[in-house]
Amino acid sequence: MKLTILGSSSAGNCYIIQNQTEALILEAGIRFSDVQRAIDFDLKKVCACLVSHEHGDHASQAALFIEHCIPTYASAGTIEALKLKSSYMKRCEARLLFRAGRFSVLPFAVKHDAAEPLGFLISHPDTGTILFASDTYYLPNRFANLRHMLIECNYIESVLRENVDSGLVPEVVAERVHQSHMELETTLGVLRANDLSQIRNIVLIHVSGNNSDRELMRRRAIEVSGKNVVVAQSGLVINIDKEAF
Repeated sequence: MKLTILGSSSAGNCYIIQNQTEALILEAGIRFSDVQRAIDFDLKKVCACLVSHEHGDHASQAALFIEHCIPTYASAGTIEALKLKSSYMKRCEARLLFRAGRFSVLPFAVKHDAAEPLGFLISHPDTGTILFASDTYYLPNRFANLRHMLIECNYIESVLRENVDSGLVPEVVAERVHQSHMELETTLGVLRANDLSQIRNIVLIHVSGNNSDRELMRRRAIEVSGKNVVVAQSGLVINIDKEAF
């Protein structure tokens, strides 16, 4: 099983967990044609698309997913905000498990300036359990038996403050960042709070282009976790099999 990252920023987000016969798509914020290309145009193998919330960089292509008969899951609040009505637009709820092919998905509530944002705990026999948490300023839950983590690490407070002081970032934008995205130290706190003994990969996602330092974030996460840490970027492909070869 592999993780293909098509986008992980405010410009657009989409991640694909796939093997030769199955695919689960996380977020619908990248051109649908690029998604098709990443799965070799085999739409039949797509079990579902999960949408965390209604903002365009995560959901702009959701209508095309449902037009192509792909079950697309989101919270009731997200569906209402998107104004999409289709039998392929599926409502899911925090703490209510559902299955999509051989994938099991447990949504959970996150903290973001959206109608009803969700994170997802995803399990598959070939990958073990994967944590997906994007666009949240805090993660109150703890998780057990994780094999892989895709977790937001959006900004560094000192870098954001320098950008505000220099006039690059307006104060009002900085306040919105504080109330909607996860800062490095908060991400590190999540790593410290969870049992990482079975972790194979930690992927830092939705990293800001202006308010971050990608190498510093990666280095700090390695120091805290002792695990393989990568920073998401478009085109990156990662082996996420349950066991190492």
